[in-house]
Amino acid sequence: MQQSNSYTLIFTGIVTVILGFLLSIAATSLKEQQELNVAIDIKRNILRSLDFQESQDELWTTEIIQTLFDSNIVSFVIDETGKIVDGMNVEDIDTKSNSMLAPVYCKKREGKEIEGYAIPISGKGLWSTLYGYFALEADGMTVKGIKFYKHGETPGLGGEVDKEWFTQNFIGKRIVDEEGNFVGIQVVRGKVDESSKNAYHQVDGISGATMTSKGLNNFLMNDLQKYEPFFKRIRTNASI
Repeated sequence: MQQSNSYTLIFTGIVTVILGFLLSIAATSLKEQQELNVAIDIKRNILRSLDFQESQDELWTTEIIQTLFDSNIVSFVIDETGKIVDGMNVEDIDTKSNSMLAPVYCKKREGKEIEGYAIPISGKGLWSTLYGYFALEADGMTVKGIKFYKHGETPGLGGEVDKEWFTQNFIGKRIVDEEGNFVGIQVVRGKVDESSKNAYHQVDGISGATMTSKGLNNFLMNDLQKYEPFFKRIRTNASI
């Protein structure tokens, strides 16, 4: 009986070690694939915010996204004054520190001039933190696009932030007034009054999602203010 118990313990130990080893390999492999999927999804949303669109005839694969990104997007790092930090890549930014360094993604097709700038945006909605990208035209003041790639807001309510009917409302709006003063973008309750003097920077709201909209207004304002020194340089043709 004692021999049988010893055999059982040894057998169980061997099986446990083997299974643990296999699980460790599987977890490592899955983690690498998950990280790749996240990176590709981020690049997809940067491209979409900058007005790249996939067609029904050619849906974006991982390879297509990577090729489009590498061929058309130039990234760089800016400091708190809006100047480009030489010799630094966006991957070098320490997101856990209180650094004022920030990434910028520039749409620049080969042989052509700059067509837009995309920046990361994130902040609290009602139930979750929303993550996305906000893009401006080359003039540094007109909205080119906005895309969200991660959030946990209520489906059918705050979850509508990533729907095209909502994000399309941002396109063509301006973040500065006629005097060039920064005013940001504001999501309003209901429909925008097009006769209002503030309609140029206001966006139709989402019915039943007041708190999500307020959160979006707050963090979008904060993120745009962080990048305002850079975009102001663009608008005034100052050196970056």
